[in-house]
Amino acid sequence: MRTLEGYKTKQRAEIEELLKESGGRHFTADELCLSLTQKGTVIGRTTVYRCLERLCGEGRLRKYVSESGKSACYQYIPEDGGCSEHFHLLCTDCGRLIHIDCDHMKALSEHIMSEHGFKVNNLKTVLYGVCEECRKK
Repeated sequence: MRTLEGYKTKQRAEIEELLKESGGRHFTADELCLSLTQKGTVIGRTTVYRCLERLCGEGRLRKYVSESGKSACYQYIPEDGGCSEHFHLLCTDCGRLIHIDCDHMKALSEHIMSEHGFKVNNLKTVLYGVCEECRKK
């Protein structure tokens, strides 16, 4: 089991365990704090934010920032790398993160590489828009 380097406290171990249990779901820092509280873990919000930023820096979490730049959601990256080969769609209305594994997007990445000599980093590639459910409302 990977652990947060330099951080061996019970609280931090519980944060990482909760992240692993998320199953690739994206979440906000507030949702993580609430989940920890519901599990009976007493931990300060500052500690949670510091831990999330450290995990992002270590490449264990992906951080998706809202269009306004005022909020962010996070996604745990499993040890096998998880979803590093596809693009992500982020709904600006509800915040839903959608994984898109589509031949057209692969072709776009290949085109950008072959025609422009630029390698797209799919871990950081997020297209912003409005999901189907929000458009129907």
